[in-house]
Amino acid sequence: MCVKSGYLRSRFARITYRRSGSPRSCHSNLGCFNFLLQPTPVGWRFKQLSRFLSLFLAVDIHGPTAISLSLLLLCCAPTFTHAFDYSSWQPWRRAWRRSSGTTRNVPAEGYYDPLASGGSFLTLVPMTFPLGQGEPINAIISGNSDTRVLQDTETNGGLRNYFLSFGFSGECLGQHSGSDQEANLGDGNGYLNETSVIRWNYGDPQLGSCTETIQGGNHFRYWVQNGPNGNRYGLVPKVVTQISQTDICFSGAIFLAVSYELPLTQEHDIIVNGYNLGRDWLIGNITRSTVPTLNVTNGTTFTASTSFANFTYQTHIQYVSGLLEDTNIGINHNLSVGTATINASDGLVAVLNVTLTGTPPKSIAWRPSPPQLWQVYPLFIVFLSLAFS
Repeated sequence: MCVKSGYLRSRFARITYRRSGSPRSCHSNLGCFNFLLQPTPVGWRFKQLSRFLSLFLAVDIHGPTAISLSLLLLCCAPTFTHAFDYSSWQPWRRAWRRSSGTTRNVPAEGYYDPLASGGSFLTLVPMTFPLGQGEPINAIISGNSDTRVLQDTETNGGLRNYFLSFGFSGECLGQHSGSDQEANLGDGNGYLNETSVIRWNYGDPQLGSCTETIQGGNHFRYWVQNGPNGNRYGLVPKVVTQISQTDICFSGAIFLAVSYELPLTQEHDIIVNGYNLGRDWLIGNITRSTVPTLNVTNGTTFTASTSFANFTYQTHIQYVSGLLEDTNIGINHNLSVGTATINASDGLVAVLNVTLTGTPPKSIAWRPSPPQLWQVYPLFIVFLSLAFS
């Protein structure tokens, strides 16, 4: 706290600042109130302000003037406390913080190609025959999508709410079933288990995924490209030998392995052409139309809107070739999924760019707002005029 020294020479006289036994100087033109700006509880600031005012008023000011100032300032202490509460400054402080540290750095495509950094567009499935087969990662939610959509949450219009907008829910009663699959997105994390499995909910957001678990249907696993190499340096890891924390950036893109499975009694085998159809039926859920799988080519696009819980999403979809191979080789269940005319993987990946276009109406309930710092300046002027007159 500030302790006034000796006598006042002018309105901005020197004041000695004592803390931890080490005095230093400040000035009375609000400089001594810096301790009130620290991110500490409001109660602590009120206590400190009260102590400061009591000490300040106890020196050099006597009689009716001191009593008047004491009453004025102590009555206004809550106002000062709220005025120095800088919680309303949080938006610009958050913006400043986002200018450094870990941030997303997204290329125009909306993702970094895993193949360029030792990753793969095939998952790693345990206990396949022959060993080492995988399932195609055949859809990507672009890292250029709305930031809220890329948050793995069902609230505030997040990723899980977006899945619900086109009929997909988390696993039955939150319990994972089936074997885990791993994916390497070339982001420096290596092979990681899926983040989660999402299932077609048959129109029932709460329990429909239980139906899918038993009866089979469309489902997908997903992973997030968020490792230290899924950034601007990801394509040249040998050139950049040391990356500081402030340089780490990642795309935040969501990689999906979509397929259509048979019932549990058939061990969730994949239906004929189930990887390609699963992808296109998911896109069909978004567009509310039939996607002609045999006619889809590189560059095919769709745009549609979906909504759930009063959040509305516009999704732009573009099919991209050159990431997956058009092949049966290395694809899980390839003997039963592929046909004489089409491979188990047709080599196309659907890239989804999602924009949040509608949100629930905000509450109009009134609540008082604390005074801002500029609103207490007149009180300080009155105080200083009386104190130094």
